[in-house]
Amino acid sequence: DVMREVMRLVERVAPSDASVLITGESGTGKELIAHAIHKLSRRADGSFIDLNCAAFQEALLESELFGYEAGAFSGAKGRKLGLWELADNGTIFLDEITELPSPLQSKLLRAIETNSFYRVGAVRKVQVNVRIVAATNRDVNEVTSDGRFRADLLYRINSFQINLPPLRERPEDVEPIARHLLMRLAGPHAPELTSEVLSALKSYAWPGNVRQLRNTLERAVLLANDGRITTGELPPEIVSPALTFRPSTV
Repeated sequence: DVMREVMRLVERVAPSDASVLITGESGTGKELIAHAIHKLSRRADGSFIDLNCAAFQEALLESELFGYEAGAFSGAKGRKLGLWELADNGTIFLDEITELPSPLQSKLLRAIETNSFYRVGAVRKVQVNVRIVAATNRDVNEVTSDGRFRADLLYRINSFQINLPPLRERPEDVEPIARHLLMRLAGPHAPELTSEVLSALKSYAWPGNVRQLRNTLERAVLLANDGRITTGELPPEIVSPALTFRPSTV
């Protein structure tokens, strides 16, 4: 079982301080694996901080990551602690790490190598002890070979790699994941899944992976009657995938 092997790797690496790189398509649940690593580590009592490297403009990303001193730029009235500092003695999860702009890659590498960094506008270094878990949905060899991502930074964050296969490659996981998501979405009184729904869920390819499955179930829970989810509550492309590939006739 693929996920059992993933969890075996998580349990093996979590107690160490090794940096971990989680790879896999978008929506496969990489942040859940990062949380599991933190919870099973000696840092479980420390903070788990997550930063999506693709969610910020380059100008904001450095101050988000490393913080700033009062007066560092117009509008910086007081000191702001960055996420790197807030993760001291804990874990920082850098999602979509390969989207990190080039100037920040070298600053991040230095911060990792020296366990220290400068806040924006500061003259004194801050010492920290942070464990890094990073994730990407890109092919890491591709982004380093075309120069978008520093190979030396990749070696630093990739001392242990965990690959999360897409949901279509592990149909046996669809039912347990669906049941787990239903419990989270609707609690102990969650509607039951009919056998037709289960077979439709298992035979669908899930291009959006676990995230798409969650969205599908969330919608179905809202539409369900009599405590049952039937195929009527599923999007048409999941019930009859062939329909979505027919060219439209005008």
